[in-house]
Amino acid sequence: MPEPPTSDGSSGPPGELRRAVGLGGAVMMGLGSIIGTGVFVSIGIAAGVAGPSVVLAIAIAAVVACCNGLSSAQLAAAYPVSGGTYEYGYRRLTPLLGFTAGWLSLTAKSASAATAALGVSFYALRLFGRDGDLVTVVALGVVVLLTLLVLMGIRRSSAANIAIVSLTLVVLALFVVVGLPAAVRGAGENLTPVFPSIGGVPGLLEAAALMFVAYTGYGRIATLGEEVAEPRRTIPRAMVITLLATMTIYLTVALVAVASAGAEAIAPERAGGAPLEAAAEVFAGRWLAWVLVVGAGTAMLGVLLNLILGLSRVVLAMARRADLPPVFARVGERSASPQAAVVLTGAVIAGLVLIGDVRLTWSFSAFTVLLYYAITNLAAIRLERSQRLFHPAVAWAGLVGCLGLAFWIEWRVLLAGAAVLGVGLVVRGVCRRVFTPASNNGVS
Repeated sequence: MPEPPTSDGSSGPPGELRRAVGLGGAVMMGLGSIIGTGVFVSIGIAAGVAGPSVVLAIAIAAVVACCNGLSSAQLAAAYPVSGGTYEYGYRRLTPLLGFTAGWLSLTAKSASAATAALGVSFYALRLFGRDGDLVTVVALGVVVLLTLLVLMGIRRSSAANIAIVSLTLVVLALFVVVGLPAAVRGAGENLTPVFPSIGGVPGLLEAAALMFVAYTGYGRIATLGEEVAEPRRTIPRAMVITLLATMTIYLTVALVAVASAGAEAIAPERAGGAPLEAAAEVFAGRWLAWVLVVGAGTAMLGVLLNLILGLSRVVLAMARRADLPPVFARVGERSASPQAAVVLTGAVIAGLVLIGDVRLTWSFSAFTVLLYYAITNLAAIRLERSQRLFHPAVAWAGLVGCLGLAFWIEWRVLLAGAAVLGVGLVVRGVCRRVFTPASNNGVS
């Protein structure tokens, strides 16, 4: 039988992960996964689609995300193992749906991680007045450094994440405090009409789908299920706290940005990829804009760190079932980290950084992530009564919300998602033929 972890969670049997993350660390891990590209970039993208109603879109996305978070929480409490919905799909639905969830997670979040790496590079080079060809080089360096950090183990990764999130929250708080007077003065003009002539209700729903992606980092808490202490108690609490905190931050920041500068000023056509920086220049000048450059850069580092952590754990779970080569199921005895899985994750992200074309990344992430969480809710619906923490209506609401928002994504992205899923099924078929079920490492 497996040996139990020690009281401090620092040791355990060879080949298993250590339960070294408590409630505070889990919340900070979730915040580090969420507060980054979402607050510093996607608010501007959504404002360009929906205008002032972006604030309502953020609220709609938050409701759907809360339903998904509660479904994920009870699934993670029932099955506190690495892999997230990949594992839940296998256990509560079918192997094919489980694999589909895992593959959707890997593809969507790898693209998001590459975007975060390029974002770090962009902001860092802006800070030093450089740009051009160095963007890709710096992004690759960031991916390599954070991959090495994750290889060192969960404790050091968690400490770095807490430092990054703390700095990001301070910067966002400064943005809100300084911008509040301008937001009060401009609210009447910049927050009306709620539904502009371009966009309307369809724009609102598309913006909600895009903003949904900005909340989905809380799933990182579930994918770290084997490393969280007292998972049945800690994971649900951490997810609820993370979602409430994130919703408050997003709504507050979006209100200040739109009310002070206007939706058009922070849209990509005017602000590029830095909507909060554009808003800060309107009401505070360059000094706050530079502070936001630093905060955005550190936030992107937090996102990338947590994506590498979470994706490597999905790779680990898939390798245990022979959906990927079994070499990626090995866990280092000294670091308690799935080192081969981490290296593969870093290599895939680096490859996407080299491609450099991330124009459709956010929409692709939205579609694939919505399908991923549709499977999550479906698995939660199938839980036994004794395993449920919440009424089944929560999971049904999440399922309907995910599928409803997914169909507002551009049709070309839908085709791209289908093609990527087809590639995944081919990969799974090859792995199933070549590798034996013994690589499942005892997981049924």
